[in-house]
Amino acid sequence: MSFALEVLHGDETGEELLTEALRVLGADVLGIQLELRHHDLSLENRRATQNRVVIEASHAMRDTGYGLKAATITPEGRGDVGSPNAILRAEVGGTVILRTGRRIPGVIPIAGVSAPISVVRMAVGDAYGAKEWREGTGVAEVAFRTERISRSICREVAEFAFVHAARTRARVFGGPKYTVSPVYEGLLKEEMDAAARRHPDVEYEPQLIDATYALLLNQGGDALVIPTLNRDGDCMSDLVLGLFGSIAGAESVLIGFTGDSLTPSVVMAEAPHGTAPALLGKNLANPMAMILACASVLGLMPGDQVRTASRAIYEAVFETVRHGTRTADLGGHALTDQFTDAVIEAVRGKLEVWGTLGVG
Repeated sequence: MSFALEVLHGDETGEELLTEALRVLGADVLGIQLELRHHDLSLENRRATQNRVVIEASHAMRDTGYGLKAATITPEGRGDVGSPNAILRAEVGGTVILRTGRRIPGVIPIAGVSAPISVVRMAVGDAYGAKEWREGTGVAEVAFRTERISRSICREVAEFAFVHAARTRARVFGGPKYTVSPVYEGLLKEEMDAAARRHPDVEYEPQLIDATYALLLNQGGDALVIPTLNRDGDCMSDLVLGLFGSIAGAESVLIGFTGDSLTPSVVMAEAPHGTAPALLGKNLANPMAMILACASVLGLMPGDQVRTASRAIYEAVFETVRHGTRTADLGGHALTDQFTDAVIEAVRGKLEVWGTLGVG
């Protein structure tokens, strides 16, 4: 069986790391025939096409359902091409962002966290894109903002949080400040409660967002999934990834849904870091997050074979670090391509052994 995957190329070190990660997806490594469809989202080509290439890539992802994106440059100048992520999110109907922090062998975490913590964040609405204005002058000046969320997106966030928790054997934990804002933030809490009723086998512990921040400092041994509003999730993701001492062990996944379906229709994975221009051409950058992005998109595809490949990549990445092959940011001496080579060898070994034993 062949699986189509839209590959969105990027800028600087982001592009170099994507090229490395794609080696892990080779048919000679995974035994899976992936049809890679390439789109040049470099800043130069986005400017040349006035973002047409971003629209085309978005439409292609809507057709195939899966994408893998390199880090890209967002120019700051007014009137320039802007952020490709904002366009992609809008065009594919991406409403949920999943980011997972994990402990990296040899990296000391903060507050003793050890089990994975996933933040399932609303990707649109809330504080972002809100209408803002000011009235009055001087010390009498007042600022206003009109925010908006919808029940449909709250439902997608809540449902995906419980599905992901079931898949990862985690506990759904946290929530919005629904006591202060029962109408607005209470909308997400209502959908979390409804999702809990649909998934009675998933442990559910709702908390106010401020309590969630505080309680994370003593939840070290529990795998957690935290559903959030948009801005809460933006802040929470940064905290969670920081707790693990490095963002190298995390990937970011944008998920879209079609109509009233609570089944993902579009999945796009990327590394949560930027283009790291200082490392361009030096073969020093850490490809972990980009390789994990490959694993995550495979893990959300249908079929046992791709999911087995996803598991092999996840395990191989962290075992590679544990066995001492580390890039400089993790205190090692491995070059970018050397780390990738070690992961590839570990993936091949796992799949061969699992095939021999008839497990996976």
